[in-house]
Amino acid sequence: MIDQLEEEVAMMERHVEILRRVIEHEPIGIVKLSNQAGYEHHKVRYSLRVLEEEGLVEPSQQGAMTTERTDEFVSEFDDRLATLADRLDAMKISESIDSNH
Repeated sequence: MIDQLEEEVAMMERHVEILRRVIEHEPIGIVKLSNQAGYEHHKVRYSLRVLEEEGLVEPSQQGAMTTERTDEFVSEFDDRLATLADRLDAMKISESIDSNH
């Protein structure tokens, strides 16, 4: 159960890292993204596809570029991440067991 969550978080970390690099270096291609971020080309390509499906990046002849939706996503991201962190923190089993014993 926790293994699946760890895999999802690792994938999200990669997507966010790719988005961060697109924001900082747009337009940027797969090869350059792969070299900068240290991910294999196919993983970068997959992350770009996910980000494109979310409307956060779009392809161009020069490479991936941000969209008008990117700024809104970035401005909300930290707050939503903090909310998720709080929810995950509340799920801790050992703390609830310790307080009951």
